[in-house]
Amino acid sequence: MSITAIKGFNDLLPSESGLWQFIEQTARQVFARYGFNEIRVPIVEKTELFCRSIGDTTDIVEKEMYTFTDKGGSSLTLRPEGTASVMRALIEHKLYALDSINKLYYMGPMFRHERPQKGRYRQFHQIGAEVTGAADPLIDAQVLLMVSRLFKELGLTEPSLQINSLGCPVCRPAYREALVAFLAQRQDALCEDCRRRQTTNPLRALDCKVPGCVEATKGAPAMLEHLCPECDLHFSAVQNYLAVAEVPFSLNPRMVRGLDYYTRTTFELVTGLLGSQSAVAAGGRYDGLVEQLGGPAVPGIGFALGVERVALLLGDRNFDGTPDLFIAVLGDAARTAGFHLMAGLQDQGFWVETDCEGKSLKSQMRRADKLKARYSIVLGDTELTAGSGSVKCMGDGSQQAVNLTVAAITEILTGG
Repeated sequence: MSITAIKGFNDLLPSESGLWQFIEQTARQVFARYGFNEIRVPIVEKTELFCRSIGDTTDIVEKEMYTFTDKGGSSLTLRPEGTASVMRALIEHKLYALDSINKLYYMGPMFRHERPQKGRYRQFHQIGAEVTGAADPLIDAQVLLMVSRLFKELGLTEPSLQINSLGCPVCRPAYREALVAFLAQRQDALCEDCRRRQTTNPLRALDCKVPGCVEATKGAPAMLEHLCPECDLHFSAVQNYLAVAEVPFSLNPRMVRGLDYYTRTTFELVTGLLGSQSAVAAGGRYDGLVEQLGGPAVPGIGFALGVERVALLLGDRNFDGTPDLFIAVLGDAARTAGFHLMAGLQDQGFWVETDCEGKSLKSQMRRADKLKARYSIVLGDTELTAGSGSVKCMGDGSQQAVNLTVAAITEILTGG
């Protein structure tokens, strides 16, 4: 019996990798314009990192982390998200001492043990960006502008930006008290998870998708109504900057984050095209996280997008390249000459394919069609004797004579 992949851990096939490369390359190009540099952090971290950053009472820590004990007795975890690892690296390597403001981005797999759904798997991939060292609302707006620009350059207009403020340690306690009192009056209508969260993480009840909880929390107190003057001023400034940059957005007072470290500005890019999995990208401000992990008291903000979900939104668009030339060969001498010609053209940067199975000319041309090669050329004894052949444009069938040299064929392939 053959061995299959673990449920929720998927192969990325060649037919899909072109699309993923397009997403990653577009992200790199956009991030570079805003001054971000790439950081690559380990897949495995000490479990303590995520317990301290994400929060012991979150679903991720309580239910979803892939945690194991290594041979040395240490508790290790496959990273469930990227921000904590980036902040750990920032502190460990004292990047904050090299520059007061750090703009970093990352790409790679994350791991959560949850029920696989459309666009949501146990090994999933994120592209994320983080800014530390700046508390100004202008930075919030710049991050929101950047992520909006990224989706625009991916050719996606469907995800819409929703924003909210989660307040700060000054104003959130009073809001939390008001929310707990509200939920206590509706406890019987809440699901088991939300009843459990009432004393540990009550804000999560606002994000619960269970129909009974959605109905029970209608009319719940909104954090926007409990913001302290400083948080209110900060959030107003973010909205003003977005208006100046002409970035469309809407307020979502029910938006919360599943991680404990978020404060003030929080946001999501949501779509109605993926069913219940509406969030394609999400993030927010986390001003106390670096200090919480043992670093200095520097503010931060960031976001992550799900590559699988973005790929679903892009659909069946073909991002695979096609060969520039297919060399069909007849006989051993032609095979050798074709290989030499192919090697020279590849050195010039062209994608060239040739027969490597000894098939008939008809079969070789069928393969050229299947690969959607731009041009083809047939090499046989006649062409080798003459030192020339005919290059055929596979699109319109036109042909032109050419000397069998790399320089001559290069001129045709480049449209010279």
